[in-house]
Amino acid sequence: MLGSVPTLAIGENRGVPAFIHPNALVESEKIGDGSRVWAFAHILPGATIGEDCNICDGVFVENDVVVGNRVTVKIGVQLWDGVTLEDDVFVGPNATFANDIFPRSKKPPERFASTIVRHGASIGANTTILPGVTIGANAMVGAGSVVTRDVPPGAIVVGNPATIKGYVNTPTVFAVDSPGRDSTVGRSTVAGVRLLQLTSASDLRGSLVAAEVGAGVPFTPQRFFAVYDVPTQQVRGGHAHLRCEQLLIGLVGSIHAIVDDGTHREEYVLDRPDRGLYLPAMTWGTQYRYTDDAVLLVLASLEYDTADYIRDYDEFLRAVEL
Repeated sequence: MLGSVPTLAIGENRGVPAFIHPNALVESEKIGDGSRVWAFAHILPGATIGEDCNICDGVFVENDVVVGNRVTVKIGVQLWDGVTLEDDVFVGPNATFANDIFPRSKKPPERFASTIVRHGASIGANTTILPGVTIGANAMVGAGSVVTRDVPPGAIVVGNPATIKGYVNTPTVFAVDSPGRDSTVGRSTVAGVRLLQLTSASDLRGSLVAAEVGAGVPFTPQRFFAVYDVPTQQVRGGHAHLRCEQLLIGLVGSIHAIVDDGTHREEYVLDRPDRGLYLPAMTWGTQYRYTDDAVLLVLASLEYDTADYIRDYDEFLRAVEL
């Protein structure tokens, strides 16, 4: 496998031998075309490395590890049994993947936890990822973060424990009117999504918000539920519905809502009770960054049905392409 270092564009790597530095120890025969393995890296026999990957100095790859195509693994990373990196993943220097939640010397578990980094995700330098975690597609994990739970697709997480601070390539629309905030009612780049103006009235006796089915609510509600007392680091939603439509209203406090049609994604801040966010069927919805006092009201067009949910984002993308 020794040879000159290939310089390749995407799709031009087939048939070009992998480059293995003379000071690397590569025991696996499953190293893809065009990949580069640099000095003092050690890859055990059972590992699989895809095409056009860059495995930098001092990387250790254990047996039960699968690395996809066009993956970059920077200096000082260890990929232990149970780790899968899908295509186009970036792993920064000294990132650490744990695979045993109760480690004891000389007492390995019967099976190591499965940790998956989905396609296009980036892991920052010195990140620690706990066992059994899935990092969603195109997510970004900030340097030095400690990831203790699954990261949604496209989310930006930082801190210890890591919490969501935003979403990549996602413009924000605010429901409240104030200088510098886009509060245009009705306009969205996400298919079918609308920010609706509800009827409101205020006087010395207080304030009231109302909506009538047909005029204010674009469907006949069959169910409602309220979400409250959510710790700010928690994420709600993270799914789509095959048939059910929903209307989200931030009654109290502030909630950030992500809507996604598989092509476009937007983030809405629901912080006034006279604006409702309408989600048609086949919209991926996620809510996060609840304030301590936040109350989210959700009206649904159908009764609860577990078969109506799509909870895997890749499955959702496949469904919208049909």
